[in-house]
Amino acid sequence: MTPVPCPRCEAPTVAFAVPASLREHVDGASSASICTDCLLLEPLDDTDRSGALGPVEFDPLPFPDGEGGAAAALAVGLLDSLALNRPAIEACLEYAERDGVDVFLALDRLAEGGVNPPFDPARRKAQLENLL
Repeated sequence: MTPVPCPRCEAPTVAFAVPASLREHVDGASSASICTDCLLLEPLDDTDRSGALGPVEFDPLPFPDGEGGAAAALAVGLLDSLALNRPAIEACLEYAERDGVDVFLALDRLAEGGVNPPFDPARRKAQLENLL
């Protein structure tokens, strides 16, 4: 699948399948995309993508392949509003951790990397550690 430009910053996005138990956190969508620069999370519907999603490579984002990586991407994509998205973020973090993904390590790598989200990944990591 060809990357679709982000509607916010025009950077490439990565589309991925959303685990069934987490779909409620992205408006019931079976797939979503995350921007490789601003980390904008967008639910996708069947008309937004051509063909089925194959194996996902989150490169250059620091998420592993598989459902745990998808859960981590969802959690990070929801961090733009920690107060409004807290229950969804907690559910995604728990799912990712059950699948062996260290979301806090991913946030460290995002803080060191060249992403430009509307929030500070290092600060959000500290806030999450205090909440959980």
